[in-house]
Amino acid sequence: MSTIVQVANFVTPSSGGLRTALDRLAEGYGTHRYDVVQLIPGSSNSETPMAWGTRITLRAPAIPGTGYRMFTGADAVTPTLARLRPYRLEVHDRTTLRGLGAWAQRCGVRSLVVSHERLDRLLAQWLPSQLPLAAAADRSNRNLTAGFDAVVCTTAWAAEEFERLRTPKLRCVPLGVDLAQFHPDRSSPRLRAEVADPAEALLLMASRLSKEKRPGLAIDAVQELSRRGRRVQLVVAGDGPLRRRLQERAAHLPVQFLGFVADKKRLATLLASADALIAPGPVETFGLAALEALASGTPVVANAASALPEVLGGAGVAAHGNAAEFADAIEKLLNAPTDDQRRAARARAELFPWSTTVTGFLAAHGIGPAYDRSQHEHEGGRPRRQPQLR
Repeated sequence: MSTIVQVANFVTPSSGGLRTALDRLAEGYGTHRYDVVQLIPGSSNSETPMAWGTRITLRAPAIPGTGYRMFTGADAVTPTLARLRPYRLEVHDRTTLRGLGAWAQRCGVRSLVVSHERLDRLLAQWLPSQLPLAAAADRSNRNLTAGFDAVVCTTAWAAEEFERLRTPKLRCVPLGVDLAQFHPDRSSPRLRAEVADPAEALLLMASRLSKEKRPGLAIDAVQELSRRGRRVQLVVAGDGPLRRRLQERAAHLPVQFLGFVADKKRLATLLASADALIAPGPVETFGLAALEALASGTPVVANAASALPEVLGGAGVAAHGNAAEFADAIEKLLNAPTDDQRRAARARAELFPWSTTVTGFLAAHGIGPAYDRSQHEHEGGRPRRQPQLR
């Protein structure tokens, strides 16, 4: 069996975009008759059979205050990888697992790494601006790319920091959306009535509540809209280390906190029932929640500093990172014809099926849907003949 092994940090039962991407890719690889094994960190060791293969959880330490666990380094997973003898290795982490590229080279296994963060922008969220952040990001990215056969980014915005290094292994493959699960027809007047007064515009934020996501910007925008006399209700679907602080900040505002919404059907109904989704994060490299909103027929207000304007096209509004501009953008959407916006949002989402994402990732792996595995016998994990990356 030709096995694609996915390895990732920062994956939990309540994870959002990363876990969705891992599972959808695994399902897609399965439809092309590849076996898939996921290696993720957890509180204990376990193996869970999945329709597409196996999910292996390996015990790893918790990161205080985040809800995440993280492998301490490549050595934490290489014994398992050696047992699995992967045909292709797919690494969804650029921190402690970056050394897996060198391991794959030594073992003759073709590998790729997916950059889910734009490092230069992420560093700017946490470190003083007077530090040479771009130079630090460039050094890190050069070292990252040296070990892998391909680097995959999901948007041109995310790829910019690798393009300036003239990275020859770079591939840009957009993520996708389940167009059946997320659909305008899932809109529910009953659910809408549960969370908002009929006279209020229903705004939704589906996000992890952590610093880099800037969730407080959505709260500030609601405060500004209320000051202007605009009747809105913000529903927050998500959890994270900032939740208590945000609840205190929003105590006297029309804001509800639902916590993490595990029921995908309920989340799809919320997305389809909202008037707009707010995506305030300035360092989003793709934004799956925003794409799921578009598939649900709901336009998006996104941070202009992120990759989301590239994903949205004309199916939303980009705003700079302050409350007044976000409030202006929300009002612009609320004042526009609803049916036209919903049609435009859905049409944009239909350009992003998961099948296209899977095909793109297989190409980045140097294989494809028509690949004949009988031509590639394995010896110790090394394919006898390897297709070349384009």
